Amino acid sequence: MLTLYAFGRVHAKVIGVTRDLRPLWMLEECGLPYEVRGLDHSAGELNSEAYRRLTPFAQIPVLEDDGFVLTETGAILLYLAEKSGRLIPSDLQGRAQVTRWCFAALNTVEPPLFQIAMIDMFSADDPSEQARRPGLVKWADRALGGLEEWLSARPYLVGEDFTVADVLMTTVLREVRGSDVLARYPRVRAYQQRCEARPAWQRTLDAYEQRLGAPPGSTR
Repeated sequence: MLTLYAFGRVHAKVIGVTRDLRPLWMLEECGLPYEVRGLDHSAGELNSEAYRRLTPFAQIPVLEDDGFVLTETGAILLYLAEKSGRLIPSDLQGRAQVTRWCFAALNTVEPPLFQIAMIDMFSADDPSEQARRPGLVKWADRALGGLEEWLSARPYLVGEDFTVADVLMTTVLREVRGSDVLARYPRVRAYQQRCEARPAWQRTLDAYEQRLGAPPGSTR
């Protein structure tokens, strides 16, 4: 049985964009049996000695597979894809392309979007942070513009098939939900909506909202 250490309680402002949603979605897509062990971030459970033995950075998520422990969302999702044989091609070059887009989601697209999200959620009244935001939007535009062009010729990142890379990219794009950052990128928005329409994602959100005590439908 796979065990995923995820949020059981967390600051209300980040509900719906926490990174445990990535492996939770992947587990639903892969059909692997798993259990969730929810941790109370607000009570400091992530800083316990027992949890730090699993991850030196005291972060969520952590995956445990019969004594094998893995951290970092990109690594966890690729492991689940390989373990299940789902959402990843069987040939070397196909897997390389999927891995490429996993790295692109986390290393190229996410950095500016994450910083914009943190400013919008926690620094709306901080002039110095607000002064940084336009520069971050410009940085995000560089990445999103490239993604917009790429999606003009294909429904998903590596072609016709939804893969683990799309799980990562879609959850990265969610970080700026509620803002106008994606407004000028209709293909990116349509891509995100297409991915989020998948039944596995809807099941993921239903269970997530129930565990965190969020109102039904509030994370859509």
